Formats: sequence, C-alpha cells, structure tokens
Amino acid sequence: EPYDDSTFTAEVDELEDNPLGLHDDSELSIAGLQNKLLLVDLGDGWWGRPVHGYPSTHILKAEDLRHPGLVRAEAASLTLAHDVGLTAARPQVVTANGRDCIIIVRYDRNVIDGVVHRVHQEDACQALDIDADQFGRKGKYERNGGPSLRQVADLLDRYADNRTHELHTLVRQLTYTTVVGNADWHGKNLSVLHDMEGRIRLAPLYDTVPTRFFPQIKAQGAVNVAGEFNVDRITVDQIAKEATTWGLPLSDARDIATSTVEALREAAPSRPLIADYIVARAEHLLNGPAPVAIAMDRAATRAANQSPTPTCEGVYSDGRKCRNQPLPDSRFCGRKHGRSD
Repeated sequence: EPYDDSTFTAEVDELEDNPLGLHDDSELSIAGLQNKLLLVDLGDGWWGRPVHGYPSTHILKAEDLRHPGLVRAEAASLTLAHDVGLTAARPQVVTANGRDCIIIVRYDRNVIDGVVHRVHQEDACQALDIDADQFGRKGKYERNGGPSLRQVADLLDRYADNRTHELHTLVRQLTYTTVVGNADWHGKNLSVLHDMEGRIRLAPLYDTVPTRFFPQIKAQGAVNVAGEFNVDRITVDQIAKEATTWGLPLSDARDIATSTVEALREAAPSRPLIADYIVARAEHLLNGPAPVAIAMDRAATRAANQSPTPTCEGVYSDGRKCRNQPLPDSRFCGRKHGRSD
C-alpha cells in the first residue's frame, strides 16, 4: 500500500504509539520495536507499507529524541562499514516532520525478477536458544547469560560452509564494532543467514550505532573480548587473543584486526561527522589507551554544541511521557495524551 508524503510523515509521528506501523493487515517479521517502521521500496523514491504478508524490503529507524544526532552518526558509521567492504548496504537519511530517520535495506531479502523473497535468518540468541527477554529483556547481553563471541564462533565452526572465512569476518566485525565504539553489539544485533542446504554465514553488519560518540552513553559493551567488556579499553591485541579461543592463529587474527583498523582510519576523513572520533579510536586500538580520551573529548564537544531538541510536555494516561517535538510556540505536540502533568 503506497505512502504519500502526508501518510508517511503521519506513520513516523505515530511510532511511539504504533511501533513498526502495524495495522490489521500487517504481519510482524522483525524483532525490536522501538522507533522502527517496515517499508517496501516502490522505486523512484516512493515507499509503501507491506500488507497481507508481503515482505518488507527496508527498515526505517526514527531519531531517538533523547539523543539528537544519533541517526546521522549511525548513518555515517554504516556508510564507513560500506566503504571498507564490511556491508553492501548504504543507508539513506530522510526527514519526517523535522525528525531525522535512517532507512536501511534488509539483508534477509533477495529480489529476483522484481519479486521479493525472504532469506531465513536467526540472531545469535535464537540460534543458541537463549531467551533474550529474561532479566527484564536484558538476556541478550553476555553478562546476563546472552551469547558470547566464542559461542557464535562455535556455530560458524560447526555449520558454516567456509569456517575460516566466516571466522575472519567475525574478527573484522568485532574490530569495526570496537573502532566505532558500539557498546550495544548484543545477541539480537549479531545474526546468521541460512542457505537451502542448512549451511550458515554471518549476516552483514546492521544496527551499527556508535554509542560512545555520545559520552553520556556507557562504555560497558555487550560482549566480553578477552576478559574486557569496556569498549574504550579493547585493543588489537585483545581482539587477537579473543580470536584464538575460536581456533584462529594469533598472528592471523592480529593481522586481520590491524588491517581493518587501518582501513577504517584511512576511510574516516570521507565521513566528516565522525572522522576525528574514528581516527582517535583507531589510534587507541593500535597504540594503547591514551588517545581515546581525545575521542571522548571531541564527541563531548559535538554533543554539547548541538541544540537540544525540545520535547512535548504531555503525559499519556499510563504515565509515559511524550517525547515528540512540540508545535511552534507551544509546550505540546498536538496529540491527545489524556494528562498534561
């Protein structure tokens, strides 16, 4: 069902109340609801809503109003991953009613002769039969019983068609995640794809939010890397040491991690928003912890210089505060909240 400009904007505006833009004729096919909308690419810049089980082709994520600038930082990071060959997808950034949104092509779709086909995929929690919803939906984090990198590597070791290639890819993804400072690379953000013969391969990178670009977001990562959870302290040597527990030779793992860091450092200037941040973090991985303070200082300066996005003062009947932008010269966004305290 095609969107026009007004219905598209309205759907984005309603995401807080209607996650994924679901309707009676929608079928859910994605985990993680917050601020996301399923889309079908209709061509020529037009988008539609998937109905009656039709496969979506893209996912839209709207700006989290608690962290202005996060969408554009994620887009820059994902584009950087594309620049160095870690993903084939290039994100799009659009604005709906003044709110930035990132649109990402789904990696679990194939389009053959104009027909969209689903590709079977599982995130790490599903593949390892781990309940991500336990401990208040924090079971996806390793410290709460979520998947470890060694467990993911073991899956690849047993079921991948090319074990060595997939383990090398896992080293590259871990290195990239550390360089961009993504502390939220948990078991729902790391997935495998299945082929018809039952073999698996790592899914491309997705949800590559550079969380440490915003200093107020914690540095404790989702997975343990050679005994270290803090993404600001992980170095190439620790990544290589972690990879040896998967069965890779230390020298091979170190070479892969080093070349990935260097590629990201070289490509960073083409992404000005995060360039200084990426270069400083890359230097940290290669040379030790001192330069990372520079990255944090620069990120803090950028965050401080951003104009805060005003939020509506309305409160819904269940006590949730509205986080939409207010109307001009008003404290409220125009929705019916039920309360205004």
